[in-house]
Amino acid sequence: MKDKTLAFRSTRLTRLTRGIAFCVAAAASAGAFAADKVTFLTSWYAQAEHGGFYQAVAKGIYQKHGLDVTIKMGGPQVNGMQLLTSGQADFLMGYDLQVLKSVEQGLPVTTVAASFQTDLQGMMTHEDVKGLADLKNGKTVLVSTSGRTTWWPWLKAKYGLSEAQSRPYTFNLQPFMADASLAQQAYPSSELFQAMKAGVKANFYLFASDGYPPYGTTIVAMDKTVKEKPDMVARFVRASMEGWKSYLADPAPANALIKQDNPNMKDDQIAYAIDKLREFNFTGGGDAAKAGIGIMTEARWKKTYDFMVAQGLLKPETDWHKAFTTQFVKDLKVMP
Repeated sequence: MKDKTLAFRSTRLTRLTRGIAFCVAAAASAGAFAADKVTFLTSWYAQAEHGGFYQAVAKGIYQKHGLDVTIKMGGPQVNGMQLLTSGQADFLMGYDLQVLKSVEQGLPVTTVAASFQTDLQGMMTHEDVKGLADLKNGKTVLVSTSGRTTWWPWLKAKYGLSEAQSRPYTFNLQPFMADASLAQQAYPSSELFQAMKAGVKANFYLFASDGYPPYGTTIVAMDKTVKEKPDMVARFVRASMEGWKSYLADPAPANALIKQDNPNMKDDQIAYAIDKLREFNFTGGGDAAKAGIGIMTEARWKKTYDFMVAQGLLKPETDWHKAFTTQFVKDLKVMP
């Protein structure tokens, strides 16, 4: 009887030990596969132009790829590059010219993907202007401070415009609406929408259609992140591009989050912006049509470098290859 009791206790102990071991193993396994926490900093307040990233959150696409992503909005007072390099963000919504200048200054940052195959920047004009070349015919161009070190030098050189033709753009459309001799910088999804709402007929010319080379809405990371966490970077890039594909098919989930972050963004403006994203095929056009959403090429980056050097915006000795890497997009194949 005593032997049977000892055997029973031994069996219970073995089962208990196995149970504890299983729980410990399960906990360890759960810890091993815990989602990577990632902070993504945008370039402006939440809007349709950021929709793919919000969609990847809303639809659980980041989660599916083992990522716990927090999107933080940028804005006029936010220095995104500073926050990235100080470790307060893992990824930044960037711009080619910004990254090339950062590389020139010795900052260890690089672009890992491009949401849009072209920059969204363009020119809004009155109806008498039939193309960007017409701007030299006595038109005054409203240019923002940032525009003076990005697209304005390109536009002047390409069409023979003079500095005397420019005036500051203060993000107020009233001067344009009141003066038919003015043209101004614009996004097709923003200023063009405001003009339409005000009943002002306007034309829009996308700079990229005339050869302006930068990509749009890129993803920028620190060199250290790319080197030490390539798997995490690859998953973030893939999930983000899947988010863009999903957003353009059914934007409702992301739109709810966009309006939550930015209550000033109304349904009609979001709908208008999405129509423009589709019309210009920013995500799926160009090289993306064959190579997939997010693709970048060395040839395109070289064109941006050449333009910046030619206009005195970048030192020729800058190692422009450091501004980007194609390792995360060359075989991605998230087809539009």
